Amino acid sequence: MPVPLTPRVLGRLRLANQGLLGGGFPTVPGAVRWMTAMQAQDLGAALWAVGQRVPGTAASDVRAALDAGTVVRSWPMRGTLHLLAPEDLRWILGITSGRLMNMVAGRHRELAITPDDIAHCRDIAFKTAEALKAEGRPGASREQLFQAFEEAGQLTKAQRGIHLLGSLCQRAWLVQGPTAVNKGKVGVQQLFVPFDEWIPESRDLSREEGIAELLVRYVRSRGPATIKDFSWWSQIPLKEARAALDAVRDGLVELQFGGSSYWLTPESAAMLDDGVPGSRSLLALPGFDEYLLGYQDRSLVLAPGYSELVVPGKNGVFKRIIVSGGEVIGTWARTVSGKTAGVAAKPFAGPLGPGTERSFQAQGRAYLKFMAA
Repeated sequence: MPVPLTPRVLGRLRLANQGLLGGGFPTVPGAVRWMTAMQAQDLGAALWAVGQRVPGTAASDVRAALDAGTVVRSWPMRGTLHLLAPEDLRWILGITSGRLMNMVAGRHRELAITPDDIAHCRDIAFKTAEALKAEGRPGASREQLFQAFEEAGQLTKAQRGIHLLGSLCQRAWLVQGPTAVNKGKVGVQQLFVPFDEWIPESRDLSREEGIAELLVRYVRSRGPATIKDFSWWSQIPLKEARAALDAVRDGLVELQFGGSSYWLTPESAAMLDDGVPGSRSLLALPGFDEYLLGYQDRSLVLAPGYSELVVPGKNGVFKRIIVSGGEVIGTWARTVSGKTAGVAAKPFAGPLGPGTERSFQAQGRAYLKFMAA
């Protein structure tokens, strides 16, 4: 007998499709490739987002993937850093970067950034990277590139430098490579390297093919989801998103719920017949996790009345979330008392029950162990 549709059931389908129930994914690159793009402007949060989907790993394993180039971090959409498979970055940029460049064109005029300035900075960046490579150094830090820009007459103050650097990455001339090491410690910054050196092989898809593939992969990893969710996440205009849906809808399943059409794969829809797992699952997810962030409408898993507790003041900064059976029931934080680290739950509606608290603390211990290794 089919499972009745409820917000929690749809939320658990999303958990399953994102690899957050059961065995997850066997490797870090495999998880990132399945998710297509995982928001990662907060690198620490992104490490744990991957860790929650790849059991038995540590933060050092995700950093190692970045250092090896089997996972890359760049700005493929919405002007925000994401983790991606290296072979996917160029074709996704080919779809998304034009719109982003149009959005920042006014700011570039204010900063007196011209196409010639961007090309000039490309040449400077390549020369800087080549000089560092000759010294046996794997890439250039942002500070090194800014210094080189300044020495060549390209000002970097008032955000001009970061806009120039972002433009080079949007055009697939530079990409973030290995993590930087400062005084023997790994930091949160990455070094910049020439794109073609770090990613020698890229897939080549036309815009139409790319949008269709991006949609299928989005639905596969995040369904049930609406076409508006996809359009917001990818920043692909709704008209093109709907055209892509028309091209691939025969391979997808449509669910009607709450007056909206939700799309998912046949494999995912089959769980509605066999029983959707995770009714007693409890997860401590990072801030900015795709489980919540990856949708325009988050009300399916987060009651609107609690949304400001997750994103205070709608400032775009997402707190860590507790997800119980497909529903966001609270936020959580890392705590420090003397030399002892722990976690503390901040549930929305009263204290957690004893069993839920035990499950949350187990998640907290897993998080602390993951980040420490």
